[in-house]
Amino acid sequence: MKRREFLAGIGTAGLWPAALRAQQPGKSATIGFLASSTAAAELPRRAAFVARLAELGWVEGRNLTMETRAAEGIVERAGEIAAGFARLKVDAIVLAGDAQGIAVKRAAPDIPIVLAAAGDPVGNGLVASLARPGGNVTGFSVQLTDTAGKRIELLREIVPNLRRLALLGNSSNPVVALEFAAAQSAARTLGVDTVTPEFGRAEDVPSAIEAINGRADGLYVCVDPLMIANRARINALALATKLPVVHSYKDNLGEGLISYGPDLFDLYRRAAGLVDKILRGTRPADIPVEQPTRFELAINLKTAKILGVDVPAALLARADEVIE
Repeated sequence: MKRREFLAGIGTAGLWPAALRAQQPGKSATIGFLASSTAAAELPRRAAFVARLAELGWVEGRNLTMETRAAEGIVERAGEIAAGFARLKVDAIVLAGDAQGIAVKRAAPDIPIVLAAAGDPVGNGLVASLARPGGNVTGFSVQLTDTAGKRIELLREIVPNLRRLALLGNSSNPVVALEFAAAQSAARTLGVDTVTPEFGRAEDVPSAIEAINGRADGLYVCVDPLMIANRARINALALATKLPVVHSYKDNLGEGLISYGPDLFDLYRRAAGLVDKILRGTRPADIPVEQPTRFELAINLKTAKILGVDVPAALLARADEVIE
């Protein structure tokens, strides 16, 4: 969703209740919204989610209560929060991330769970299959591994002399491990070597960037709650060492150079549709896991200027958003 569409949706929110009175469900619902990183980072996506629920007849403050909690990038905290949601008897839990999904499923096995974005829900045992999830989990599989090669190709369009690529991610996260493998395979095909600095705690950020300073021509950042919570510092330190950074989501771009991946606003709006089905009686087990239909390419020209790299005009023409 583009910023102007989002603001337009927020601006008309006050008009919905009167227009939707006849469509509103006859019961109330409570949703547990888990921010995998910080509440502030998830606020725009939460707003998109709530706005879509209002369009479907679930209006916050009227027949919808939102219980919002933030895990601050700590997987264990996600499980603790889910246990709290279970005590509150929420009707559904919404979150993103496989590791967090596993923790939440373990802590709240009887509550419907909607994953707005999951890297590999089948491979990580969150669902039995995309077509027939089974259990209490459904949502969206973003398949970041499938687009890893595309991100590297895009980075190389801007950095044609890309010879060595650093891969930064929390390797304890099973999805990051899968994305590492996909990125390494894609890099080999393109004749690019890879290095992987150690990164498993927030304190590791400075040493990880320092470890690749002068040893890599670019930095590929794997999305993870720990990374999201520290994205500003990662981007700033990489920029200070003149290292071009590629991200999976536009939200994480910041001072990075380029990002390519699913439109998270669109996924959270679609997640509201799945929650609506659950609130109206459909079991998560019977709701197929869907995939993204919208992808975004964003380029930061301010960063490109600092790095001293030229972005090809053809690539700029393909971008969904250009930061100038």
